[in-house]
Amino acid sequence: MTKESVSGTVRNYRSDIDGLRALAVVAVIIFHYFPTWLPGGLVGVDIFFVISGYLISGHIVQQMQTDRFSLLDFYSRRVRRIFPALIVVLIFSLCFGWMVMSVYAFGLLGKHVAGGADFVANLVLWAERGGGEGESNFDPMLHLWSLGVEEQFYILWPLVAWFAWRRGMNVLGTIAMVAFLSMIANLVIVNIDRVSAFYLPVSRFWELLAGAALVEVERQYGNMPNALTPFAAVTGLILLGLSFALIRVEQAFPGVIALAPVAGAVLVIAAGRDIAVKRLVFSNRFAIAIGLISYPLYLWHWPLVSFAYVIEGGTPDKGIRIALLALAFVLAALTYFLIEKPIRFGMFKRSQVALPLCAAMAITGLCGIGIYVWAG
Repeated sequence: MTKESVSGTVRNYRSDIDGLRALAVVAVIIFHYFPTWLPGGLVGVDIFFVISGYLISGHIVQQMQTDRFSLLDFYSRRVRRIFPALIVVLIFSLCFGWMVMSVYAFGLLGKHVAGGADFVANLVLWAERGGGEGESNFDPMLHLWSLGVEEQFYILWPLVAWFAWRRGMNVLGTIAMVAFLSMIANLVIVNIDRVSAFYLPVSRFWELLAGAALVEVERQYGNMPNALTPFAAVTGLILLGLSFALIRVEQAFPGVIALAPVAGAVLVIAAGRDIAVKRLVFSNRFAIAIGLISYPLYLWHWPLVSFAYVIEGGTPDKGIRIALLALAFVLAALTYFLIEKPIRFGMFKRSQVALPLCAAMAITGLCGIGIYVWAG
C-alpha cells in the first residue's frame, strides 16, 4: 500500500496502519492457501474495510476543511491508486485462463473479469451464488468481490460527505445514521439470505463507515487520551485474535459477529502509533514492507492458487501452494515497484494518467464481456 494517512501526506504517515494492512492480507492469504490453519482469516477483509473507510474519509475531511475538495480529483486519485495493478492481474488472468481452462470455464472467467473491471464483482457473484452456480476455488476472480464493495463505497460516500458538509449538517451524525441503516440491513438480510448479506454493499457499508466515524470523532473531539491508548490497543488485538480463531466462513456473516473484527480494527487504529505493543506488532520493517505491497499481494494471491485448482482438478499439494505463495509475494513486489509507484508518483504527470487508465480498464472489461458472450 501507499504512505497515505488521514491527511493524505507522507508527513503524517501511519506506519502502524501499513502494519495492520499486513496482518489483514496475511490472514486472508493463510485462509485461502491453508484454510484449516486460520479458520477466521477471511475477516482480514473486514479489517481492510475499516482501514479504507478511515483513510478515505480522512482525506475527504482534510480536503473539505481547507476548501480544496474536488470530486474529480478524488476519483482521479482512486483511478491512479486502484487501476494499474488490477489491469495487470486481469489481463494475466485472461491470458493464462485461455491456456488452461475449458471453453465453458473460460467464458465464465470472461464474465468475472468484466465484473472486476466494472467493480461489480460482488454483484456478479451474488447473482451466481444465489442461483447455486459456480465453485469458489475454481473462480480466479472470486476475491474481487471485496474490491467491488470498496469501490461502490468510494463512489457514493464522497458525494454524501460533500453534500452534508456543504449543507452544514453534522457529518458524524450523518455517518452514524447511514451506518445504523446499513447495520440494520445487515442483521435483517443475514437471517434471510446469507449469500446476499455477504456480497451486497448495503450490508457491508457500515464496516467502512466505522473507519469514517473514527475520523470524525478524532476531528471533533481529539485523539484518544493517552491513558486509554494501551487498553484500546490490547483490547483491539484481542478482538482481532478471537475473530481469526473463532469465526467460521459458514456462519451467518457478516451479521452481529462482524462487530468483533470491525471494533478490533477501530480500537487498534484509534490507539495511535506510539503504543509499545503496536510498534512491536505493526511498525516493524517486516510488517510495513508487507503492508506497502498489500494491495497487489491481495490481487495476485488468489488467481495463482485458483488456477492451480483448475490445473490439478482439486486441491493442489502443499508444496505447490507454498511455491505459489512465494510467487505471489514476488509478483506483488514487482507490481508495486515497477507499475504502481511509477504511475502514481514518478515518471508520469498525474493529471494525464487517469483517462488512459480508464480506457485500458474499459478495454479489459470489454474483452471479458466478449469472451463471455461468445462462450469462451
